[in-house]
Amino acid sequence: MGLTRGLAQMMQQQRGHLFGWVPVCLAMGIGCYFALRFEPSVILLGFAAIAAIGMIAVARFVPETVSPLLMALGLTLIGFDLAAWRAHNIGGPVLGWRYYGAIEGRIVAIDRSGSDALRLTLDHVVLDRVSQSRTPLRVRISLHGDQTQSIIAEPGLRVMTTGHLSPPSGPVEPGGFDFQRHAWFARLGAVGYTRNPVLGVAEAAQGHAGLAVFRIRMAASARVQAALPGDVGGFATAITTGDRSAISQQALFDLRASNLAHLLAISGLHMGLLSAVVFGALRLALSLVPWVALRWPTRSIAAAGALLAASGYLALSGGNVATERAFIMVAVALGALMLGRRALSLRAVAIAATLVLALRPEALMGPGFQMSFAATTALVAVFGWLREADLSLGPKWLAPAIATIISSGVAGLFTAPVGAAHFNTIAHYGLIANLLSVPLMGVLVMPAAVAALVLAPLGLDHLALWLMGLGLRWILAVAEFVAQIEGAQGHVKGPTPLTLPLLAFGFLWLLLWQGRLRFAGLGLIGVGFVLWHGAVRPTLLIADTGGIVGMMTPQGRALSKPKGAGFIADNWLENDGDGVDQPTAAARWLPVMQIAGHEVVHLSGKRAVEAFGTCRIDQIVVASVVLDKSLGGCLVFDQQSLRATGSIALRLENGTLEMQTARQMAGTRLWTGWPAE
Repeated sequence: MGLTRGLAQMMQQQRGHLFGWVPVCLAMGIGCYFALRFEPSVILLGFAAIAAIGMIAVARFVPETVSPLLMALGLTLIGFDLAAWRAHNIGGPVLGWRYYGAIEGRIVAIDRSGSDALRLTLDHVVLDRVSQSRTPLRVRISLHGDQTQSIIAEPGLRVMTTGHLSPPSGPVEPGGFDFQRHAWFARLGAVGYTRNPVLGVAEAAQGHAGLAVFRIRMAASARVQAALPGDVGGFATAITTGDRSAISQQALFDLRASNLAHLLAISGLHMGLLSAVVFGALRLALSLVPWVALRWPTRSIAAAGALLAASGYLALSGGNVATERAFIMVAVALGALMLGRRALSLRAVAIAATLVLALRPEALMGPGFQMSFAATTALVAVFGWLREADLSLGPKWLAPAIATIISSGVAGLFTAPVGAAHFNTIAHYGLIANLLSVPLMGVLVMPAAVAALVLAPLGLDHLALWLMGLGLRWILAVAEFVAQIEGAQGHVKGPTPLTLPLLAFGFLWLLLWQGRLRFAGLGLIGVGFVLWHGAVRPTLLIADTGGIVGMMTPQGRALSKPKGAGFIADNWLENDGDGVDQPTAAARWLPVMQIAGHEVVHLSGKRAVEAFGTCRIDQIVVASVVLDKSLGGCLVFDQQSLRATGSIALRLENGTLEMQTARQMAGTRLWTGWPAE
């Protein structure tokens, strides 16, 4: 009886605070779906749906000690089914082989690759001698070589070229970032490149609403870049139209090293600042008319106007996942204002997170969702505590500055683990850079952007853009200065698979649970950091192409070649927490590399294979081509075997080698496309 009474009192204490657990339960179900190594059957999904409905229905008729648990289990199963439904409904054909030939399609997106090459995303794709049922819904091609790209500026233009396409690649190492999954939800069935000219074959269709918005975006981007050339214009177009194709790699590096790269993404900060500017301007304008101010609900009207402005900003920015997430957050806050409710509360954050997860369950797995809601949840909680404690932020003239410092510190603290886990870097002076930059975004850059939009029909937008450029030049200068400070950027190794879930759940438990038991969240957070600290990197890594090999040494990972397979090499080094570049890591590679008494031999290309001859039983041979079966008795990883296994990690455990493949870790899912064993 004592235990039952204690449970009842504990659950009674949670009343009024349980809604915040709705997105947490959905997220757990979604996470379980993506963690599986097999695709759940329709029968299993149907059983989960029936069980979820049954649990939620029964929860109304059971004691309060059991009801929340049943609701939580039901919501978790709903999250599981939501993710499965989304995965089955969004995908399309994936190219199953390497293709070279004619590529035709309609331009639906333009951006730049990590190597600064212009990239086109095409839909309505036509491939030579490939049936429509096997043709990907979308392909993305990078434009290499010296090409004149003036004809591709028009969105919706139908183009053709001759190029190379391949299926989306798997993780660069077992358990690493799964580009195949990312491409599946982006509806990309193939990626590749061309060195040939891109030719227009049909005019852009004029009746498509989405393409019409795309054309407006690119026209606005060109107008901004004409007024603000260079990186300043590239920065301006990134935060107004979502077009990042004009900003240089050096500027991107500086922004990342100074923890200012988040200013490039049209996120909650930009959407919130724009909405705040519009809301404040409309409310001020309405208050200047006494008859209106006394009779009309000016706050609700201003909030409705800000919501319209945010909707326009969403359309102008291209409506990507990050911007949609930011719009939902702002829409919930503005809706609360229109209804006379508190705009910023944990309930509002929970509503926004629930909507995002219901619409795009795959967003849970990305750093954007995790960092955005980590920052927002922490900020709402901290300022809520300050409000409840009735703590003053100082004199009125100083309060905004103190609030900015607190906001930057809290957001930086709670997003740092997520950023470090995904990108393996920590900006040591990021707080300073943000304090010198973020306030300027609010008081100058975003108001100038709104003014430019209003003045554009009058042809006077260049005045506002000039002001906007002043603020962006300052931010870029701060980023460059901070990035050049010695030790500005630190590097950390990748975490274990359980680390981020433990950190996230511990953080949420600490915020959402009521009572002393909430401090158990600190224990979960501690366990997460202990696991991260104890993470052990693989001794030997083999790329899925056989194009590069990485061996861990006392000096760090040694790479088998100084150039080529740069994306894979960079990812390995980043996951090791090693800040060196590929040539430096390649200098660590010795003429003879050994692991557990085996010599590691890397053969890159047919000439290297021909010169090698036969192998010994104590050798591990990795080749970027298909090897002859009569090579010898050594352990062989060639192009053919690696195509079936994906990338490989070898770990030295108690003197013996333990092998792990990307296929084992990823399993067989809708997006994997492994060849039949």
